[in-house]
Amino acid sequence: MERVLGIGGHFMRAADPAALAAWYRDGLGLDTDQYGLWTQEAGPTVYAAFEAETDYFGSREQQVMINFRVRDLDAMLAQLRAKGADVAEETQDMDGVGRFGWVTDPEGNRIELWQPA
Repeated sequence: MERVLGIGGHFMRAADPAALAAWYRDGLGLDTDQYGLWTQEAGPTVYAAFEAETDYFGSREQQVMINFRVRDLDAMLAQLRAKGADVAEETQDMDGVGRFGWVTDPEGNRIELWQPA
């Protein structure tokens, strides 16, 4: 049986694609080329379905949420706050899994940041 090898891309609509791409580049360090290609570091990727009524993604209108792995969650959240980003005050620790924090991009998409254990 054939199977997928990994995430090949993440695509989203934006009112201002250039500004949103700049926010991801400047705030999260997501350096992409002119076609949006970004080579990520090796590591785990979680693929999970949530109940339709979940509030975990923030707005109920948001159907998916991307999760980015980070080396230092506290440093990333501080960096985003210094740039004026909408960063959630709370973080979550899960034994054996790691730490989580959240930021909302300028288009209103909630993003999860994960520092693996």
